[in-house]
Amino acid sequence: MLEKKKLRLKKFTFHPITTFIFLTLFVMFLSSVFSFLQIQSSYSRINNSNELENVVVSVDGLFNYEGLKYLISNAARNFVSFTPLSTLIIGLIGLSIAHASGFIDSFIKKGTLKINNKFLTFIIIFVATISSIINDVGYVILIPLSALIFLANGRNPLLGITASYCGVAFGYGVTLFAGSAEVNLVPITEQAARLIDSGYHVSLLSNWFIIIISSVIISIVGTYIIENVISKRIGRYRLNNSAETNIEETKEIKIEAVEMEQQKKLEIEMKEKKGLRLAMLAFFLFVLLFIYMLIPGLPGSGLLLDTNEKVYIKQLFGENAYFQDGFTFLISMMFLVVGVAYAIGAKTIKSDKELIEKASVYLKDVGYLCALIFFASQFIAIFKKSNIGNVIVAFISNIIRQLPFSGLPLVITILILIALSGLFITTQTAKWTILAPSVVPLLMQNNIAPQFTQFIFRAGDSMMKGFTPFLAFFVIYLGYLNVYNTEKKPISIGRALSFVYPYCLLISITWILIIALVYIIGIPIGPNVSPIL
Repeated sequence: MLEKKKLRLKKFTFHPITTFIFLTLFVMFLSSVFSFLQIQSSYSRINNSNELENVVVSVDGLFNYEGLKYLISNAARNFVSFTPLSTLIIGLIGLSIAHASGFIDSFIKKGTLKINNKFLTFIIIFVATISSIINDVGYVILIPLSALIFLANGRNPLLGITASYCGVAFGYGVTLFAGSAEVNLVPITEQAARLIDSGYHVSLLSNWFIIIISSVIISIVGTYIIENVISKRIGRYRLNNSAETNIEETKEIKIEAVEMEQQKKLEIEMKEKKGLRLAMLAFFLFVLLFIYMLIPGLPGSGLLLDTNEKVYIKQLFGENAYFQDGFTFLISMMFLVVGVAYAIGAKTIKSDKELIEKASVYLKDVGYLCALIFFASQFIAIFKKSNIGNVIVAFISNIIRQLPFSGLPLVITILILIALSGLFITTQTAKWTILAPSVVPLLMQNNIAPQFTQFIFRAGDSMMKGFTPFLAFFVIYLGYLNVYNTEKKPISIGRALSFVYPYCLLISITWILIIALVYIIGIPIGPNVSPIL
């Protein structure tokens, strides 16, 4: 009897919401212990005069009256200001309309069913990887879309969710062109380099060549991991009665495809073709208008640019750039426009009321996602308030400063330490602000260019980015795993992390090899930029 009870206890798992509550309380308790022990660290920060100043960071104890008061009084603010919440809802508005009109199902059927599964996985991972050119849009658009694509192709949607999440998280910061990462990181890199050379300049394109090469390599390796390792962990998609109800809408394309083959409904095919033609026309018009809004100097153009900036990349990705801030909304509106155009062409919707009612069916899981996001937002807010992450990263910064190595061992050690710091601070800018004044001068003294040091940071930042619940967008990945989960017990945080563990490990090895080869061979990493000074 005792053995059976133990076995049952081993199989028991908490719901993710319960786990986030326990984690929040645990962080509050741990912060108070650390505060009592007076655990603190310090790091060097570059001030406005380009001089180093010492900053002491200590852990704030929150398992007390003040901590509870903070949690209660800021719960609503933490939730509303949590970035994944607003971006997810905005993104789902357009996706729900496109799905309700039948456009997504029809497009998937015409555009993906004939594509080889491995190549389709590569496309999803590659698009997810380069999506980081504009912050975090890949998480909110590609995760739900990938689930639909995999399901329509007769594959496990959990695998599609994992593929797109891993593509964004573990390839974050490598794209086909300079983007938000350059605008955020380059000023910090340049400031740190000027501690050694007061006239040093870092171009916004200094990592251009290497990020293009890396995006392709990471996507190829990622495809292999998804298809040959993670697919075996996740397994096939097993439907039960409740699951059939939950995914009735996403199975529609498969049912329609079978019915069309069996009953030869030529009329439906013709309507779909008309709908797709009108949808593609609407898409191209939308894209043309979108491009026009990015061209400066023409009549009525440049709507999405921050004209206060002189450099074009900063006009796109600067702190007040309308293009960057509004990109998720624009993508959502694109799906909305295309979906409505398809509905008109294919005559799938009779009225706006019907369209909205059908769209609301796709949004039925938003309530669950919002509940999950609420508790995740409190957990992350409490962790940030405790300062534990800043203390750990500051401690790592001090370790880096005292490393006795040189050459490749130094480079790889720093890469691994940066990756470990990413478990606790997932925001690139916040982490690089702490690490750059230690890392950049040290590597410059070892004849390594600041531009290459910046790329080392980007690689280290992405190595473990997706393998921590402290990543704000992890909750979207976790939420959609449970939306498409057909098992009786929920997918826990631990199990969700176990899905991405092989990806994290093998991609980390890949990043180490890329950094090592670039350093040894000395290939240009950008226009007129070498890894070695």
